Amino acid sequence: MKIEHLTGLIAAPFTPMDSSGMLNLPIIPKYYEMLKSNGVKGAFICGSTGEGVSMTLQEKMKVAEAWAACTKNDKDFKVMAFASGTSVHECIEIAKHAGDQGLYGVSITGPFYFKPPTVDALAEICEMVAAQVPHLPFYYYHIPVLTGVNFQMYDLLKKLHGHVPNFAGVKFTHEDFMDYLSCINFENRKYDMLWGRDETFLSALILGAKGAVGSTFNYAAPLYHDLIKAYNEGDFELARAKQQQSIDMIRLLGKYGGIATGKAYMKMIGLDCGEFRLPVKNMTAEKFELFKKDVEKVNFKNFCSRLSAPANVK
Repeated sequence: MKIEHLTGLIAAPFTPMDSSGMLNLPIIPKYYEMLKSNGVKGAFICGSTGEGVSMTLQEKMKVAEAWAACTKNDKDFKVMAFASGTSVHECIEIAKHAGDQGLYGVSITGPFYFKPPTVDALAEICEMVAAQVPHLPFYYYHIPVLTGVNFQMYDLLKKLHGHVPNFAGVKFTHEDFMDYLSCINFENRKYDMLWGRDETFLSALILGAKGAVGSTFNYAAPLYHDLIKAYNEGDFELARAKQQQSIDMIRLLGKYGGIATGKAYMKMIGLDCGEFRLPVKNMTAEKFELFKKDVEKVNFKNFCSRLSAPANVK
C-alpha cells in the first residue's frame, strides 16, 4: 500500500448528544459541512474528544455510518475511525465495519486495562487488527497520558516496519519531541506522523509535521491556518503569537473542567453538541456564563470557526 502523508488540519470531532445523553446523529451532516468550509481536511471520529471509550459498540458503528453517509462523495475529506478499547476482538469488529462503510482509515490505542507489557506485545495487537482491514491505512494512536501505554513510538515503528503493509503511521499525542523527530526520519520519512498536541503545534511544524489531529480545530481552525501560513512564510514572530493565542484558548479548558469545555466552545460557534457523558463532568449554567466572559477576553470571535465560512479556505 502506498502510504499517503496527510497534510493540514484533521479535526477530532465531538460526538453530538441530545439532552438525554443519547446520540444526536442528525447534526453530523451540518458538522461535516462546517469543518469542510473552514478548511479542515478530515475527521478522526470516536477518539478521546469523541468519547469513543464512553460509547457502546453499536453507538460507535452508528456514528461511523453517519459520517460515512455525508462524506461518501468527498474523497478529499478523510474520515478515520477510532477502533480501540480493551477487547482486541471488538477493535477488529469496529475496524471491519469502518471498512465496510467506506471510511478512509482506522486507528487503535494499546488496550488500557490489561496493558501490553512490551512493545512486542503492542506490535502483535496492531498486526492482528491491521490484518483484518488490509485495504485501509492503519494508524496507531499514541496518547499515554490517557492509556498508560507509553513505549517509544520509534521502537513500535521498527517492530511494524516490513510486517504490516497497511501501517500508515502514528497519531502522536505526547510531549516527547525526541521520539517524534526520530519517527519522522525513520526509513527516509516513510511513515505519516500526525501531531496531536494543539498547544505545541508550532514546535511540531519546526520538526517537520505536515498534518495534525486536534480537538480545537473543530472550533478554531482559522487560528491554526494563520499559524501554518505564518510559519511557511517565515514570519516566526507572528507564528509564535498565533500559538500563544491557541495556548490562551486551551488554558480555559483546564480552568473550566477539562475536555468537556470543548463542547462549550462548540456552543459558542453555534453548533450545540450537547454534553459529555459521565464520568466526565460538565460545567454548570453559572460556570458557562463566566466561561463566555473569559472567551471574550481571548478574542475568540476573531479566530473561531464559522458555520458558513468561505468555501475557498485552504
